[in-house]
Amino acid sequence: MSLKPSKLLKNKIYPLSTSSFSPSPSPPRLTLEHLWPLTVLVGVFSFTSTHPIRPQDFWWHIAIGRSILQTGAIPTVDTYSFTALGQPYASYQMFWLPETALYGLYTSGGPALVVFVYSLLITAAYALLLLLGWQITRNWRAATVSVLLAAAVGINDWNVRPQGITFLLGALLMMAIHWMRTTRRSWGLLIPPLCLAIWANSHGAFPLGLALIGVWLLQECWDSVRQRRRTPALHLAALSLALAILACLFNPRGVGIFSYVSGMTANPVIQNMVPEWAPPRLATLGGKLFYFGLLCSVLIVLPSARRLTLEKFLIWSAFAVLGLRTARGSVWFGLATAPIVAEHLSILLAQRRGQGEHPLSPRVARLMNTLLLGFLVLLTFLSIPWFKALLPLPQVKAGLISQETPIAATEFLLRQHLPGRLFHTMSFGSYLAWAAQPDYPVFVDSRIELYPLSVWQDYLAIGSAQPGWQERLARYEIEILFLSPSEHAALIRAAQESGWQPVYIDRAAAILTKP
Repeated sequence: MSLKPSKLLKNKIYPLSTSSFSPSPSPPRLTLEHLWPLTVLVGVFSFTSTHPIRPQDFWWHIAIGRSILQTGAIPTVDTYSFTALGQPYASYQMFWLPETALYGLYTSGGPALVVFVYSLLITAAYALLLLLGWQITRNWRAATVSVLLAAAVGINDWNVRPQGITFLLGALLMMAIHWMRTTRRSWGLLIPPLCLAIWANSHGAFPLGLALIGVWLLQECWDSVRQRRRTPALHLAALSLALAILACLFNPRGVGIFSYVSGMTANPVIQNMVPEWAPPRLATLGGKLFYFGLLCSVLIVLPSARRLTLEKFLIWSAFAVLGLRTARGSVWFGLATAPIVAEHLSILLAQRRGQGEHPLSPRVARLMNTLLLGFLVLLTFLSIPWFKALLPLPQVKAGLISQETPIAATEFLLRQHLPGRLFHTMSFGSYLAWAAQPDYPVFVDSRIELYPLSVWQDYLAIGSAQPGWQERLARYEIEILFLSPSEHAALIRAAQESGWQPVYIDRAAAILTKP
């Protein structure tokens, strides 16, 4: 039965135009909110992946890894120097796990594979922080800014060496604590002991992991007292700490690992000779970045409407003190406080939501976001060590191995078979331990605590060409000077004026022989 036209008009039923069904422009699927965290992670990966291996620490570590895999045992005494030959060196038992891993990577794929895997490791640590920040805030911008600050504070500690694995372990541990607190699932108990077992066989900073679990337990105890009943996660916190402490004992030193750490922190040679153990200084880039990050965290946390819990106050204050006391603590201040900064920043951003925002049209936004994504993908690809030569990098980041490493000079030394003992720039000692043993035992190297204070005093006096420098060299029966032109220019001049003969020189090293 059809309706008459008059009936259509009476009931106001009109045919609709096709334009009435055209959908409104949909927002872009790929938003800037998604690209914020990706940009930071690509930045972290690109920086570490294009950063060459520096000579100070890496080489002696893989030399130990080589020794462990060849002999099936962890060394206990020094065999690389002539100034501390045969002296016990407890740190061999501290770093053995990443040392063997780094040596395995180096022999499998050379420096390119080492740098690539290490870059993935560092990037994964900050990716976990991003995920943790987002889980706490559900705000990618707050999580991204907090991780950007953490990365800026820690960027000076990203050189290839064993401690890199601990950044990932620390981030994973904080993630596990958050999971157990919010879900109360006991499977999370597997993560703390696993992290601490690896940590205690990789680096002496493992007490920081125990501290993170310990302050969580303190918070649960405090909440239980205030609420006059046990909190749901109290048993998880207590078990996590107990299992983590037990896991630390699975190391070559056993319970003695705790006395090793306390001895290192009280060692006067380390405290006085290692710049990393000194407080951060504004005169250095690392110091500027730390104080900037510290100031930013204060300006974000204090104006927030949310008060710090006991746990977060202890973490923020303790790691701030650690960063103020030693430059080595800067990276840990950034890592440990990133979730706290993200939480309080999200509150500030929520208060300003919509203010001053000028959204682009969906079509323009899609185009710009796609272009940015394409740039990030291209940058990631070009940053891979095998392709980094395609980037217009400065000299300091050129190559896979830092240009300050005396590779060519060491090859000359071995090829010419120059007789006698070496006095060399300290940073060269690590590479000599790797490439020139047993022909040329080292004078000193970055195993700072191995050498007596008297040896370091002689090293500094000789290196600065102080009066009596030749007599000091004679006591050690030195016949070859193997020096960095940039670090020991004064000694090179003084030696040449005293008749020492230059037999080799390049940008990295100069070799002079005794007259």
